[in-house]
Formats: sequence, C-alpha cells, structure tokens
Amino acid sequence: MSAVEEAGRKAGQTELLRDFTATSAFSLAFAFISPIVALYSIFTVGLTMVGPGFWWGFPITLAGQMLVALSFAMLVSRLPLEGSIYQWSRHLLGPTYGWFAGWAYIWTLPIAIAAVSLGGAGFLAQFLGLDSTSKPVTIMLALALIAGITLANTIGRKFLKVIIGLCIVAEIIGSIGLGIVFLGLYQVNDISVLSEGVIDPATGGFMLPPLLFGVAIAGWAFVGFESAGSIAEEVKDPQRAVPKAMIYSLLFVSTIVAFSALAVILAIPDLAAVRAGSVADPVAATIEHHLGPVGLHFMTATFVIGFIACMVGLQASVSRVIWALAREGDLPFAKTLAKLSGEDRLPVNAILAAAVMSLVFFALSFTNIYMMLLTFTTAGFYISFLFPALAAAYERITQGVKPSSFNLGKWSGVVTITAAVWLIFQTANISWPRFAELPWYENWAVLLVVSILAVLGFIVRAFLPKR
Repeated sequence: MSAVEEAGRKAGQTELLRDFTATSAFSLAFAFISPIVALYSIFTVGLTMVGPGFWWGFPITLAGQMLVALSFAMLVSRLPLEGSIYQWSRHLLGPTYGWFAGWAYIWTLPIAIAAVSLGGAGFLAQFLGLDSTSKPVTIMLALALIAGITLANTIGRKFLKVIIGLCIVAEIIGSIGLGIVFLGLYQVNDISVLSEGVIDPATGGFMLPPLLFGVAIAGWAFVGFESAGSIAEEVKDPQRAVPKAMIYSLLFVSTIVAFSALAVILAIPDLAAVRAGSVADPVAATIEHHLGPVGLHFMTATFVIGFIACMVGLQASVSRVIWALAREGDLPFAKTLAKLSGEDRLPVNAILAAAVMSLVFFALSFTNIYMMLLTFTTAGFYISFLFPALAAAYERITQGVKPSSFNLGKWSGVVTITAAVWLIFQTANISWPRFAELPWYENWAVLLVVSILAVLGFIVRAFLPKR
C-alpha cells in the first residue's frame, strides 16, 4: 500500500477536500514567504550589522535553498501528504524520527507568527496614525491581526484564496513597483556600494565573517516554499502541482526580494547615517524622502497587507502539520485536533490551536525569553528542513533512486545530498554565537532552545500511545 493510500485509509471520515489548484498552492507559499516580510524584517539589521554588502547573502542563500526546494519537490511528488516535513520524515525513517520533525516545525511556526504580528502591528499603527512605539497600541493591533488571520483561515477555502490573491497584488506593488520607481527615478548610490562591509579594500576579496553573517541574515528570506507541501492533500493532482508550486514560489520571491533590496539600497539618501544606526527605519525614511508622506502612507498600507499575507500562510501551514500529527494519534487531544469542520472540511480545531500557540508566544514578547525564542525562529526552519533532507540523503545513499513524478535524473542524488550538506552548514551558520557582548543565554539561544524543546519532546512522546 502506498503512502498516499495509507493516508486515505487512516483518514476515513476525516478526508480533506481537494479544492486547491496548483495556483492556490503557489499563492499560499508565496504569501508564506512574503517578499515584503522577507526583506523588511531583515533590511535594517543587514545594513547596520554588515553594510550594503549584506545583499550578497541573497544569491548565495538562494543557491542553497534552491537545492532544498528541488530535493523537497522530489519528496512531495512521491509523498503528497498533508504535513509535508513531518510526513516525509516519518515515511523515510520511521514514526519517531518523523514525530520530532513535526515537533520542531510546530514550535517554529507559531513563534514566527508572533514575531510577524509585532512587525505588522508596527506598520498598521503607522498607517492608522497611532503611536507605533506604544506597547498598548502594539498589543491591541497585534492581537487584532492574529484574530483576523484566524478568521480568514477558518471561514472557508474560497475566502482564503481571495484574501491571498489580494495580498499578492499588494506584495507586487509594494516590492516590484517600489523597486522599479526607485531604480528608474531615484537612484542615489552607485552599485559599487554593494562592496561595502563584505569586500576587503586592500585585497579586493570577500571578507568571510561578514559575508557569512549576511548569508545567515538572508536565511530568513527564503523559507516557506515548503508550505505548499503542507496542504498537499487539499491540492488537485498534487504529485505534479505541488513540486512546481514549491520551486516557482521560491524563484519568484527570491528574485523580488533581491531586486527590491538592491533598489532600496541604491536609493538611500544617506548610507553613512544608516550604517551608523542614526536612522531607525531606513526603508520608511527612504520612501518618505523620495515619495513624500502620501507615498509613505500608501506603501505602509501594502506593507501591512504583506504582513497579513505572511501570517495567513504561516497559520495555514502549521495548522496542517498539527492536523497531520493528530490524524496519526501523535499529539495530545488527537481526536479533537484531527476533526474537520463544515462543508469545506477544514481543520478548524487545529487552526484554533495554532492561534492559541501564537498568542502564548506573543505574551512572551515582552520578556527576555522571547528574544531567545526569536533567535531560534530562523534556525528552527533550517533544523526542521534538516529532518527530511537528511532522511532523503540517507535513503539515496543506501537504497538508490526511488521513482517519482518529479525527478532530476542522474542529478537527483547530487542535489539531494548537497541540499542536506547546505542545511547543515546554514543551521550552524545561523546558530553560531557571534556577539560576545550578549548574555551567554542569548548568544547560545538556538542550542539552548533546541535542548529544551528536545527534552520536552521526549517527555510528551513518552506519554503518547505506543504505535
């Protein structure tokens, strides 16, 4: 019996409705990655900590992540199952290995939602003319955003498609449109500024430490393409549709992010002030300098929509992973979490559970613990990716080629193994303690949080029914 047939047999009355198309899967992955969130969440950090040369982290990270996307595309064409990372790992190396893959992913995504809700609340406050530095304002708006995306995810697939479609239009205006305007009309700096911070003036070669930090920063920008696999059992002809959605979403978003970043860097009126940390928000300052308050207000609206789109995609993805684990009896309250509701047969209880988890992490956003969790978030994606990537590489080495609808022929093994090596490198690169001035628990936050989650995972796993 194939993995797909096995999933259908176990689903019974909880079989999902196949109402998403290849375009829907692409759109969800596009929204999850979100060019606006991908870029503007890391832009200020990259400029101030590395310099304009942090831009080189984008093409390097894209090359590595494209290997991962191709490897995952081969996996999902064989195993088009809800829950993506969890299911692939489970079917390749067994239930326990798969469970910990799902466990890592389930923790990563709600933390990301909480973080993105804070960023979105800041832009929303600016758009509404409220004090974006006020904690009560930030709290109320962030909670409203989480409530809004939860409603969007539970009301029905058709409504969800419309929301994501509108968000993508806003993303394109806010990223591509702004980039074209800046490059065409408001270029201030020469492209040679991209050497600042990463090129040694004496030798003309790359300086490895800042370049690696730029790659680590860019790591946040190119995750989320795997979310198309999280809804595989809701997609028509998933063996062919989902691999394309993964690859195209990564290619489109990465191109937009790199283009927009280049345009903004070249349009910044005072790079020295930005590098010195004198400009709190270089993107907003650059937009207002060139386009005035009206232009800034319009662009802020597109930024808000971009953050909402990202949150919708994040919550949809994690809810499907929760549902997939619950269907297998791999979570507490499994029967409740595996229930599907309404004519659209949506995992409403799993969506609500994801919302509650996000609210818990949001409540921690005003503590030092949250900084540790936030540091873990980017690394958490790559750690989660490592589970199926390592399993796929092991299978390729020990068992050879497996037939799939999507494959790369003689290059399949090279891509699969190299993707795993890249993920090991990038996980270590992101987790590396670079700042001696920080408290030890923040410098080693990734290792510390991983250790805590691993121990907690073993405890939870011990109380689950043996399978």
